[in-house]
Amino acid sequence: MRSALSLGYLDSRKGKATNRFPMGIILAAVALLVFSAGAVVFGQATGIGLVKQQAGQPVAVRDVILSRGSGDTVIVTDVATGAVIAAYPKDAGGFVRGSLRAFERMRQIAAVPRDAAYRIIKWDTGRVSLSDTATGERLYLEAFGRDNAAAFAALLDHQGGNRP
Repeated sequence: MRSALSLGYLDSRKGKATNRFPMGIILAAVALLVFSAGAVVFGQATGIGLVKQQAGQPVAVRDVILSRGSGDTVIVTDVATGAVIAAYPKDAGGFVRGSLRAFERMRQIAAVPRDAAYRIIKWDTGRVSLSDTATGERLYLEAFGRDNAAAFAALLDHQGGNRP
């Protein structure tokens, strides 16, 4: 009985050279890896070619509580004064309502109280961020569009916010 190697395809290849992977492609891949690593080290050492985005300094800060009222109304309350800043009925305040849902979900996963404050921060660069003081999450609202960031900036500007 003949071995499995002598049957079919492998038997007809005896004595022929095997096809090797082209050495040029291997060398090009190694050269690309070396160049990439060198570019990263050069950029980190000199700062040339790096793009850094800094938040800047806070210009206005306000701690608020977002809660749900009767009829699925979202109520925004200032923590410092206890005054209601805004109330969004069921069909209004789409981005504020959506943000509340997202943060409620994060708080549920983290098992933290729902009534903890949120912090709205306006930065000297013009950016607006929303932070959850209970979970430490922070969202830069420009990522969702200028109009959506302006919805939270309006809550900050309603009474000027606290100046740090």
